[in-house]
Amino acid sequence: MDSPAPVSRSLFALAIFYGGMVCIAGVLGNKQVALGPLAVEAGIFAFLLLVVVSSAVAELHGRGVANRLVLIGFVPLLASMALSWIVVQLPPAASMEPARVEAFTLMMSSTWRIWAGGIAAYGLSQILNVTLFDALKRAGGRLLWLRAGVASVLSQILDTFIFVTVAFYGVFPIGQLIVGQMLAKVVLSIVLVPPLIYLFVGLGRRLDATEVRA
Repeated sequence: MDSPAPVSRSLFALAIFYGGMVCIAGVLGNKQVALGPLAVEAGIFAFLLLVVVSSAVAELHGRGVANRLVLIGFVPLLASMALSWIVVQLPPAASMEPARVEAFTLMMSSTWRIWAGGIAAYGLSQILNVTLFDALKRAGGRLLWLRAGVASVLSQILDTFIFVTVAFYGVFPIGQLIVGQMLAKVVLSIVLVPPLIYLFVGLGRRLDATEVRA
């Protein structure tokens, strides 16, 4: 019986990092940060790293592997949501300060619509990112930064539209929120994704080169 093919160092490292960003993104999203005139929920930084990592995996190991990484990412995402709900339901220790209990409950609680919006937005936007990144490469796009930037911008637009619509449609007018979040995410994608994709692809190639020498 043939033994399974070993996982490369780059894929192993990037997959671990990816799983961590999936879990922390929702926690960071509890704070909005001001970037000049733009207001954006802080989870975007983790989501941009997810976009960069999935693109880096597609560049190093192909679209199929990157898509599997995105699908496997649902495991830590759903597990972290389930654990958050369970911990919120458990009674706090008597020694815990009431203000700390209230702050923790406020930060970690969420409605089913916000959870559903986050799950749908994650899956569809990440698959779109990998698909566009790979399609641009197959079409002859040689500029790594441009392929990553275009895929990130379009996937972040989809991410914002899906999440805000599912989470808040009918609760309050969402048009201004969608436009503001899209603008912020597009700007951050243009500024941050091009240098980050070179960083992660370069790191992955160095890890795999070390593996070959070893």
